[in-house]
Amino acid sequence: MVSFRQLRYLEALARTRHFGRAARDCAVSQPALSMQIKDLEDELKLKLVERRKSGIGLTDKGIEVAGRARTILASVQDLVDYAKGQEGMLTGVLKLGAIPSIAPYLLPAALPVLQARFPDLSLRLRETVTETLVRELVSGDLDVILVALPIDDPAVETHFLFDDAFILATKATPDNAGIESATQDMLAQGRLLLLEEGHCLREQALSYCHLMAPDLRQSFGASSLATIMQMVANGYGITLLPEMASSIEVHRGDEIRLLRFAEPRPKREVGLAWRKSSPRKAEFMQLGTLLCQAAPPHSDPVATQGRKGDRKS
Repeated sequence: MVSFRQLRYLEALARTRHFGRAARDCAVSQPALSMQIKDLEDELKLKLVERRKSGIGLTDKGIEVAGRARTILASVQDLVDYAKGQEGMLTGVLKLGAIPSIAPYLLPAALPVLQARFPDLSLRLRETVTETLVRELVSGDLDVILVALPIDDPAVETHFLFDDAFILATKATPDNAGIESATQDMLAQGRLLLLEEGHCLREQALSYCHLMAPDLRQSFGASSLATIMQMVANGYGITLLPEMASSIEVHRGDEIRLLRFAEPRPKREVGLAWRKSSPRKAEFMQLGTLLCQAAPPHSDPVATQGRKGDRKS
């Protein structure tokens, strides 16, 4: 009979496409995982995995079985969540995923409050890009994710929390000392510095920039907003900075000037997402309320002129 363990091993193998990494994810030896996969193939009388010189791949039937395994694993996790949910709101283990352009700016204020209000909650945090978070959410590896909306997946339900506006960040110079708002010309003329490919923040910024300046073709990719802001401070280009990150990423002496756009301002929608089949919706909604309360207040970047000694409030 097909076992839950075999399905979990196959899902890990389908996700990693590597026996060694799949074994590490499942905390077993590689021979043990390989044996379970072989037993699963024998039980189903199907060839699921192709071993190649360049690595491994899944057969068409393997892809189908892995997808079904993912659904079964998520359903089992939902069953466990239902049982745990009878103990009370936000208790037990909560596996929360968050994207890097939100986690360091929202969670430091939210986590102490979450711990104080729900001391029986054991939080496990995963920070990575949206595509990976959604995949791990659907498979049951995560319970809920904190992301920029929308999320286009029929298995996922989302809940809007708040808007986070984009601000134009540029090096403060005598030429822009009297400028009070960002304009289309600034986007068209500056070198745009953005996060590397795979980050939804990059795609949202590029979408807005192309709308305003269709001739924009080149951009530089970085792995963190902190790196981008250092480059802006040294005159290497401009960027669209999420407002929630401004008070942390703009430091004393950076000589960065922050400028709002005229309405309608570019923005992203921050929200939570979970599996539609999850029985913990009420808990996630309560988590969302707490995150909204912890969200950094909107600041006034126009007041920051980028002089040394100024500090964004």
